Amino acid sequence: MELLQIEKRSGLTREEFIENYLKPSKPVVFTDLAKDWPAVQKWTFDWLRDTHGNLDVPLVDNHMHDADKYFQIAKTMKFGEYLSLIEKGPTDLRIFLFDIFKKAPELANDIRFPTIMDGFLKSYKFVFFGGEGSITSLHYDMDCSNVFLTQFQTRKHIVLFSPEESKKLYHHPFTVMSKVDPLNPDYDRFPALKEAVGHETILGHGETIFIPSLWWHHIKYVDGGFSLALRANNSVFTALQGGMNLVRHTFVDRGMTSLLGIKWQHWKERKAIENAKSTLVG
Repeated sequence: MELLQIEKRSGLTREEFIENYLKPSKPVVFTDLAKDWPAVQKWTFDWLRDTHGNLDVPLVDNHMHDADKYFQIAKTMKFGEYLSLIEKGPTDLRIFLFDIFKKAPELANDIRFPTIMDGFLKSYKFVFFGGEGSITSLHYDMDCSNVFLTQFQTRKHIVLFSPEESKKLYHHPFTVMSKVDPLNPDYDRFPALKEAVGHETILGHGETIFIPSLWWHHIKYVDGGFSLALRANNSVFTALQGGMNLVRHTFVDRGMTSLLGIKWQHWKERKAIENAKSTLVG
């Protein structure tokens, strides 16, 4: 497996971004897209704890992608307690895909929707928090939006793969998931992964990564920290595909899981292996 470094750019114009990154579906890290956001300076652990520490926040753990616990909440905790927890060190408890602005709408005043492209979905603003070493497993987003992920205070290690690499990643059919860990590759179990080409970066405070629609991403928290994801859609076709993904997950995958249980999981694994083998030469 080869991992290429994702380009970091400052001063990108809208025209340059659209021509060189959006249209060709190529990731990039903006070093300055969020430079005018009050949140970049304001949102520290101490400030969030002092001003919003009493909020109740939902937490997920490492079982969130298990077939029988898909996106189930593991527990709730006071926001301030959770911030202290992830500052201290590793934990598998994460705040995942959480719209904190519904509970604290004043926080929306601290961010700005970029003008780098059209189509931002202003009702979908999600935060992600995790402790050192926490992992967001390899997947692509079900709604197929372009994602602009801005990091605060600390660092994340992000690995991306284009949709063309899906078979080599052992994509489980009827899902948006893979069991591959690109930072600890198991080539005995996943031999086709050796041929995959991905892209990686360490995302630091105030930086924003553009994750194109349908791109796979695996995220590891280098330090306990947090980020904000904004979503944008530039194509009616990807929006329709997102709708189809939702139908497949809700009615096909979850329905078959309820009907067949572990047999359905085993079928998906076998099918992923078959598809991956088709990419191997010789």
